Amino acid sequence: MATEGLKRKLTAILSADVEGYSRLMGDDEEATIRTLTAYRSEMSTLIQQYRGRVVDATGDNLLAEFISAVDAVNCAVEIQRELAERNAELSYDRRMEFRIGVNVGDVVEEEDRIYGDGVNIAARVEGLAEAGCICISGRVYDHVENKLDLEFEYLGEKEVKNIAKPVRVYRVLSFPGAAAHRVIKARMAVGKTWRNIVLATVAILVLGTAAVAVWYFAFRSSTPPVEPASVDKMAFPLPDKPSIAVLPFANVGSDPEQEYFSDGMTDDLITDLSKVSGLFVIARNSVFTYKGKPVKMQQVAEELSVRYVLEGSVRRSGEKLRVNAQLIDATTGHHLWAERYDGHIGDVFALQDKITQKIVAALAVKLTVGEQENVERKHTDNIAAYDAFLQGRAHYVRRTPDDFAEAVRYFEKATELDPNYSRAYAALALTYWESHYNFWNQSLGVTWYRARIRAETYLKIAMKNPTALVCQVESRILIGKHEHEEAIDKAERAITLDPNDANSFLYMAYALIHAGRSWEAFDFVKTAMRIDPNYPAYYLYVLGLAHFNIEQFEEAANSFERALKRNPINYRPLIYLAAAYAHMGRKQEAAAAIQKLNETLPFVSVDFESHPVMSGRYKRSVDKDRLLNGLRKAGLPETPYDILHKLGKK
Repeated sequence: MATEGLKRKLTAILSADVEGYSRLMGDDEEATIRTLTAYRSEMSTLIQQYRGRVVDATGDNLLAEFISAVDAVNCAVEIQRELAERNAELSYDRRMEFRIGVNVGDVVEEEDRIYGDGVNIAARVEGLAEAGCICISGRVYDHVENKLDLEFEYLGEKEVKNIAKPVRVYRVLSFPGAAAHRVIKARMAVGKTWRNIVLATVAILVLGTAAVAVWYFAFRSSTPPVEPASVDKMAFPLPDKPSIAVLPFANVGSDPEQEYFSDGMTDDLITDLSKVSGLFVIARNSVFTYKGKPVKMQQVAEELSVRYVLEGSVRRSGEKLRVNAQLIDATTGHHLWAERYDGHIGDVFALQDKITQKIVAALAVKLTVGEQENVERKHTDNIAAYDAFLQGRAHYVRRTPDDFAEAVRYFEKATELDPNYSRAYAALALTYWESHYNFWNQSLGVTWYRARIRAETYLKIAMKNPTALVCQVESRILIGKHEHEEAIDKAERAITLDPNDANSFLYMAYALIHAGRSWEAFDFVKTAMRIDPNYPAYYLYVLGLAHFNIEQFEEAANSFERALKRNPINYRPLIYLAAAYAHMGRKQEAAAAIQKLNETLPFVSVDFESHPVMSGRYKRSVDKDRLLNGLRKAGLPETPYDILHKLGKK
């Protein structure tokens, strides 16, 4: 008797798992997870290309279904070929080989999961395969025997666990150009009656598969390969335009030193998409927190509050380049598209354009003429210069004095290779400016003042081809020159050029605060934090400044405390925190903050000439006085001489 409420269908099932997974994890857990993530991404792309869907992917296992046995076997062969090619670039002990089993059977479908003997047989057949090989059931063989240019080896009838009848099993021998459809080992004699039964079964299966195909395309244009994200569980409401997070592309080549290149590909895709006003794009800082982690699309979408997620991999081998990418609607679990791009390293910009255009088209976003030109504008045709720039950026994002020095070396190399590379000049301007701002100038071998001069020099060159980054740096420098209205104009220009750059919004807030317009800054800080949900400590510092300068000292202190928790070595929040505590009458906490400040900055005093940060760069004297009076209340000495006098008394 049929079970009520169960939905049954005939389908082709692919089951795969990693041979020796426990050993790989025991040897190097982190490297194994990275490889598994990259290989799964490739497998998912191929499954999508062969009209299949990933049903489940837990641990080292993967289960997929197809509407056709031919598609399932073709996909299995392509997976093994691709993974064998990748494994050839790895040392023998780090190779990750999958066993694959394929079956055709009746299954029960429930909420995009499938169950039943059809699935169990696929798993048992997979268990009979050797590492890097494919085994198929007799039912699959009957479907594909005369349709694929492959060789098969008959392994006989096998008793498998929890299955009543023996299962005919074949090994796929996927040698290109081999004689088609040849069974190498002696086949079991098949009588006329058995042959008729097989033919009848094949006919039924073909009709059943065809019926499934009709149902599949008529009622389900796309089936969910991942668990859908819940809009109700998202940290923020979804934006009113298509929202996307570009996850870090995996480096799947044999050279770990190429990590900077895959990161650079991710950065550039984020940058290109960010220029499109019709999209909401999550910032690099937030998506890179997922780098190298086996996260689910559901988790990413809910934590970042986006509808779409792009993931992929990059393999660079000499001058050859392969990029895999797939776009997922996380709210439904459906793949919108998945493609592989093969080319030469010189084609990297064209590949980036293709992926960007695919995403824009898939999300039905219209580009203005200006946006189209902005997205397609590349800053150099010199691949060596681009490569040097990417290596420099890889050091810059680590944000240490030594890495800044390395970043400058690579950025300068990029400008030597292409003297018109405005992006590299902008990066040099930013690095020198931040070294000036953070007092890291010694690592760059220049004085504090000279770091600022170099930033301004490089900025003038970069301004020949203005970008959001150029405008951001210019805005910061203009604040230092007390040209506040011009700083606001440049920040506004940065937002226009890149409406999804979180830093553009933050720099606008920073400019408004120093121009005496703190009330207007909050919306810009809020937008920056939404674009970059895993925002750095500096964002909290700017939020604290806005509160401090409208005398919301409690809220300001809370922001500065959170900023220090995220980055304890940054002294700027500590200066304002001491002043905020003092204004609230929290004398002990203010004194403790001053003591900690003195440990970081000996001889710092209220006399702002002794330390540039004390000037605040404010347009209004009332804002500067608010800070200095708070520091006086907190017990900060008036001048460096007062500090020396106090030490002399001891």
